[in-house]
Amino acid sequence: MNLSTMLRGVLLGVCLVTAQGAAAAAPGEDDPGRAPTDVDYRWGLEIPVAEGITLNGTLYRPADHGGAPLPTIVTITPYISDRYHPDAQYFARHGFAFLVVDTRGRGNSGGTFRPLDLEDGLDGREVVEWIAAQPWSNGRVGMRGGSYGGYNQWATARHFPPHLATIAPVAAPYHGVDFPMERGVQRPYLIRWLTLTSGRTAQNRSFGDSAFWERKFLSYHQQGIRFLDLDEHVGNPSDLFDAWVRRPLMDDDWRARVPSPEELARLDLPVLTITGYYDGDQPGALAHYRAHMAHGSAAGRAKHYLVLGPWDHAGTRFPKQTVGGHEFGEAMLFDAFALDRDWYRFTLGSGDRPAFLKDRVTYFVAGANRWRGAASLDAISDGNLVLTLGSPAARHDLFHNGTMSTEGPASGMAASAYIYDPLDTRKAERPPADDYIIDQAEAVQTDGDGLLFHSAPFEEPREISGVPRFEGWFEMDVPDTDIKATLYEILPDGTSIALSGQTLRARHRDGADRERMMQPGTVEKLVFDQFYFFSRLVGEGSRLRLFLRPANTLTDQRHYNAATPVHLQTRADARTATVRLHHSDDYPSRLYLPTVSDGAATAKGDDDA
Repeated sequence: MNLSTMLRGVLLGVCLVTAQGAAAAAPGEDDPGRAPTDVDYRWGLEIPVAEGITLNGTLYRPADHGGAPLPTIVTITPYISDRYHPDAQYFARHGFAFLVVDTRGRGNSGGTFRPLDLEDGLDGREVVEWIAAQPWSNGRVGMRGGSYGGYNQWATARHFPPHLATIAPVAAPYHGVDFPMERGVQRPYLIRWLTLTSGRTAQNRSFGDSAFWERKFLSYHQQGIRFLDLDEHVGNPSDLFDAWVRRPLMDDDWRARVPSPEELARLDLPVLTITGYYDGDQPGALAHYRAHMAHGSAAGRAKHYLVLGPWDHAGTRFPKQTVGGHEFGEAMLFDAFALDRDWYRFTLGSGDRPAFLKDRVTYFVAGANRWRGAASLDAISDGNLVLTLGSPAARHDLFHNGTMSTEGPASGMAASAYIYDPLDTRKAERPPADDYIIDQAEAVQTDGDGLLFHSAPFEEPREISGVPRFEGWFEMDVPDTDIKATLYEILPDGTSIALSGQTLRARHRDGADRERMMQPGTVEKLVFDQFYFFSRLVGEGSRLRLFLRPANTLTDQRHYNAATPVHLQTRADARTATVRLHHSDDYPSRLYLPTVSDGAATAKGDDDA
């Protein structure tokens, strides 16, 4: 699995799912206790915020509410409020007032759009308090939205508007963790998103023209230009792209844009976080969750619920049974709109906690086709499967590769090596695969430029649920490079299922806020501890595959292996890298997998799911 493939849908997913909302919004059909109702609509509400700026709002209410004030849900979006028309109708038909607001500088709102700026939260506070003062609101306000709309909720909550009763952030990015850079690693997708949000209206056709972006990104790789110049290269010069790209480190300015430990300690309202195993914003969503768990009060933490399933970015709102070419069980097809409806009844009214929320954490065990609950993310697993790497040969391909064993390093080579020539752009010529979960092209095409390790077949099913950790002893002859580590389940018939992965830029091995170059000839442990969360019952006869290789695809930032800041590197800086992974008694490279002891019993629960 190429994790950057997932990022193609980070914001596109939000645009797509809102267009699908009408299917979920059939009046009353999913709520037998409520008769269908018409919706009253009011466009062009003027909402005053700081600096004399007015934001544009569109209000939806059930036509049969008799003029009584209602609990209100608000979405604040840079994607133009009309996209949320189906969502708003759904919630209005179920007894809520629903307000959609264009972010400042977008749609029909005044001001200038400065994405991911401190203004988002300040404006959000003003919007919440304005709603509470309106005669059609009963003063209880909840927020809703995915991706940027999820970020907006955290940005607003940190300013503690008195009438904000709940947030429900879906796939919310976290600065520096997944957007606009991923722990120091930037991606071409950034300029594609900035093009979508250029001007006041959505540039949907430009953004959605994948063939155009693939051509532009390929020529960026082939011509060897600076990443800093990518905006000019695609035809959309952007001061914001320039400013973001020049600051890849997680510095104080980026930290100021997310809730501080002190703010999280004060946060005392119900929170519903949703993300997916293949959601490009999963790292951000879980960073918000973990930060709250680390710094929140006991009362605040007890009100935070987390839902994780085998979805891509769009699937966090509209789950589909087939994702990335792989078909998951029918049990994962829960009604996301109904969950939200019940959540707002619970937090804004007098309803019970949604039945779907089995515990504070609800997650789907793929392969067992079953939802499970846990008290916290850390409480899901109760053991570790530790696999130590070894190899009979230094060079790997799909049919001659290394081992992963519970017994320790296999006899053979003390190290394996791959070579990455950044001037070889052939791998970048292949567009991202639509069936990326089952696609094996990169593994099949490995020819001295990657390392493959396989475990023995599992003798019985075993549930692996959580975040893997890989500790590898690396040696390289360049000061820096990007390494991708991806984990797969290989079924007995040879089918490959991508489970999780991470890209690590070696210079950031000590943290996203610092850099330290590698010393040629020195063996050093690199820790991959930012894999994506996943849950799967690995079946009897299946093996696990760990694939290590350079970041060398169309959707990657091209790294020429130099010490120069990566955004300034050109093909003139290119150095061919020999990356050596040691796996000996002196340098044991190991994969740590979080396991659940009753995984076999879960597998027997298929029929009961």
